[in-house]
Amino acid sequence: MRKSVIDIVETLATGVRRPAHPPTSLDELATTFSAVDGPLGVSLRAALAEIRPAAGWVGEFEDVPDGEVWVVDALDGAVQLLQGLPQYCLTVTLLRDGEPELAVLHAPRLGETYSAERGAGAWRNGVPISPLRKTSLDAVVAATSQPPFVAGQPGVAEAAGRSLTAVLTEVAAVRNLGPTSWQVADVAAGRLDLFWQYGRDATNLAGAALVAREAGAVVTTADGAPWTPSAGSFLAAAPGLHAAAAKILRQAE
Repeated sequence: MRKSVIDIVETLATGVRRPAHPPTSLDELATTFSAVDGPLGVSLRAALAEIRPAAGWVGEFEDVPDGEVWVVDALDGAVQLLQGLPQYCLTVTLLRDGEPELAVLHAPRLGETYSAERGAGAWRNGVPISPLRKTSLDAVVAATSQPPFVAGQPGVAEAAGRSLTAVLTEVAAVRNLGPTSWQVADVAAGRLDLFWQYGRDATNLAGAALVAREAGAVVTTADGAPWTPSAGSFLAAAPGLHAAAAKILRQAE
């Protein structure tokens, strides 16, 4: 089934087009986004229903129910697409009772696809991936982001600010490289050393968490507890860095 989902996502991604110019107001941004995201989401839903007819569907910002459901973000990093930047991707995740079973992330402008199956491994363009073997924070390139509409989650922006201040003093660099899910997958593949975020963000994180785990990265909440799609924070790190990163984040809280 993984290959079927990859084919669906990569094929539908060819129809994504950025607007002629970036939106100049919030209303225009919402209208332009809907014009791209809406039809793409409908197409994804129809195609996925053909290969898993009994599975439910969870849209962005919705709670994840029990049973087997597709969690889809048709455009993770949509603001980058609307600005004419290349850092955006399509993400599709199959969850069973809250646990990710299969994930596919495709970045059209990069021509790359991350995928993972629970218990079977993780790949980029069909090649197995693994995190880096660093053990020293002073050589780390870390990444972070925020959930969409972060102002709607009280205390999250403040926690993000405290954690950024704390991490900046301990690592070589901190970046935000676009889509949340893609940055987590880049940790899995050794392009980044760790990624953290505060706030609930199941749509962007569920599939990426599976990619990271299957590649061998450590995935928890920011304080080191087991991560679930309903968790209020997230940390993915190379095995040799996770404990130190979680300690910094706990102290920042």
